[in-house]
Amino acid sequence: MLVYLIRRFAQAALVVAVMATVVFVSMYAIGNPIDLLAAQDASDAEKAALARELGLDKPLWEQFFIFAGNALRGDLGKSFVYNEPTLKLILQRLPATMELALTALVLSVALGVPLGVYAGLKPDSWFSRTVMSGSILGFSLPNFWIGLMLILFFAVELKWLPASGRGETVNVFGVPISLLTWDGLRHLFLPALTLSLYKAALVVRLARAGTREVAMQDYVRFARAKGLSYRRIVLVHIVKNMMIPVVTVIGLEFGSMIAFAVVTETVFAYPGMGKLLIDSINRLDRPVIVAYLMFTVILFVVINFIVDLIYAAIDPRVRLVEAKG
Repeated sequence: MLVYLIRRFAQAALVVAVMATVVFVSMYAIGNPIDLLAAQDASDAEKAALARELGLDKPLWEQFFIFAGNALRGDLGKSFVYNEPTLKLILQRLPATMELALTALVLSVALGVPLGVYAGLKPDSWFSRTVMSGSILGFSLPNFWIGLMLILFFAVELKWLPASGRGETVNVFGVPISLLTWDGLRHLFLPALTLSLYKAALVVRLARAGTREVAMQDYVRFARAKGLSYRRIVLVHIVKNMMIPVVTVIGLEFGSMIAFAVVTETVFAYPGMGKLLIDSINRLDRPVIVAYLMFTVILFVVINFIVDLIYAAIDPRVRLVEAKG
């Protein structure tokens, strides 16, 4: 297990280093933020002074090494626009996005796994066919259109749920949490449901395919021959083994929910990290964009690392293969 951990950690560090180079060079080699940040009537001398103040007068390679050195100390730079540490800006909006992603993940798993297992166990039933047809809609319908339809139906027509904002929050160890208030839950439900439908459709298809494959294995037939109850066979022998690929995909999709909830947050005017990114792109606030992308990269790397550990814990053969490799 130790060899497995060391190898996975080295791979994760390499990925972060490569992505830091790609992200920084791609962002700092394009455009000129001085044109947006300086006053319209600013002279060339004033623009040059602003460039020196922001460190943009240095060669690109020197700016990168300054960024890399600061990043190793946990400093991802200061925003050109807000004049505050970028990490602070991201962390201020992180709780809202985390709540949205976690709720969407719970909804997608709660909907997707039971429906997918049922569709795998009884593939010819009318309900299974309905579930699979519904999963196609989940893949096909655009995220923003689903959000707009939910707003139209639940907020405009029925007036059951609010259409925008985050709602009331309570501070838990200094972190604003809306999950613990009724008003916060009402504001969270529609954006979380919008974000979860695509993922639920994905989980349904994975769970169905995994269930059908596992149900045909010899150990499941042997369990039936031993006379084990149907419930025990499904829960212990089928669902447990079927969950290995599902856990992997869910982990990766959770990262994408956090990083790419921009559209959902925009449709529902939800004050998460997505709005910060959009504002930063419009103003060419390079440090915030780079910090957001690096935060996303590290998030994916950490989630992959955790998923690999869970994968190895579920299936010991993974550890053996890595140790021999």
